[in-house]
Amino acid sequence: MSGSGGADVPEEVREAIRSVGERARRARHELATAGRARKDETLRAMAAKLRLNTRHLIAENKKDVAAGRESGTSEAMLDRLSLDEARIEALAVALEELAALPDPVGDVVRGRNLPNGLRMTQVRVPLGTVGAIYEARPNVTVDIAGLALKSGNAVILRGGSAARNTNAALISILREVAGDQGFEADIIQGIDQYGRAGATALMSERGSVDVLIPRGGHDLIQSVVRTARVPVIETGEGNVHLFIDASAPVKMAVDIALNAKTQRVSVCNAAETLLIHAQAEEAGREVLRALSRTGVFLHVDEGARAWLPDGAQAETARDEDWGREYLALEMAVKTVGSLDEAIEHIQRWSTGHTEAIVTNDLANADRFVTEIDSAAVIVNASTRFTDGGQLGLGAEVGISTQKMHARGPMGLEELTTTKWVLRGEGQVRI
Repeated sequence: MSGSGGADVPEEVREAIRSVGERARRARHELATAGRARKDETLRAMAAKLRLNTRHLIAENKKDVAAGRESGTSEAMLDRLSLDEARIEALAVALEELAALPDPVGDVVRGRNLPNGLRMTQVRVPLGTVGAIYEARPNVTVDIAGLALKSGNAVILRGGSAARNTNAALISILREVAGDQGFEADIIQGIDQYGRAGATALMSERGSVDVLIPRGGHDLIQSVVRTARVPVIETGEGNVHLFIDASAPVKMAVDIALNAKTQRVSVCNAAETLLIHAQAEEAGREVLRALSRTGVFLHVDEGARAWLPDGAQAETARDEDWGREYLALEMAVKTVGSLDEAIEHIQRWSTGHTEAIVTNDLANADRFVTEIDSAAVIVNASTRFTDGGQLGLGAEVGISTQKMHARGPMGLEELTTTKWVLRGEGQVRI
């Protein structure tokens, strides 16, 4: 993607994206004022339609997966790209869970009567038009469209060429249902047909696009952050740390480390760096044995090397390994002499996503929670719980690693802003 603000975008693409933005602006008005019952019925209808089209969606997805495999796409990316019956069912269930959640639009954040008699309220309202740029994640297409609909926003989706057939099929289904429910279909639009030039043009649509959310790897996110003229919420990149404290119960440490690293390796909340207290030798040996048995390639310091089981796939860690987001069956492992050293390492290398500690020491747990400045901090549980669905948000647009306007998993409330409403009886300021 160009860093020149879109100077190399063909004029016909620029005009097409501008038209997409204007159609979204016109379409969103009715959605922004729709009641909860109507939005929830639409979400449930979308879930039903996805189920009815499972075979069609899998067929379209197979085209994308085959093309990706032929072009040498990594296994981690292919895993994100792939849909099967279970994953499509999970998408439908997520939409139904969204329908069951409270509607944030119209919620009163605060309100009071002022001394001059004015009645003041601050209420939640939709952001407007949300642009999303992501790659090889067809589940994101449904998650973001559902969240946007429930929160009253129009959405413009750029899902990337790797998932073009799948995304086109999903967007067609969602738009059809929106139209059947009486909404303008243009509350959901895709722009994959315009390629990277379309994505670059979308980044310049200040005025018709209210916020842009990139979701993907480091290069994609940083390209959007550098290029966009539209406000951006930075999400996703996760160099996630798990610290095994000296007091960590051995079985708990093994269970959490295995789940955090191997339950699904291609996602941003999978653990990438394992820190082990030097006095936690038994836990360290058992964790490394379990990871090795599962096929995890380990990048280890000298302390951890002494604990490796026979036959482990491992190499000496280099400095750059501490900053990597592997998204694969690989993990960096370092021994530390204290909680202070663990915190210092995390503060240096963290991307601000998720950090976890396994400990039986309440004081150490409290210090870890207080001193680690990441979007999510977890005590005695897997890092995989940093997820909108797991936290009861229904789904997520992404996991924000910045501190304004939202931080952590972004659900319905994070897709709203507020406005101030003043009701008076003729008051004037003196």
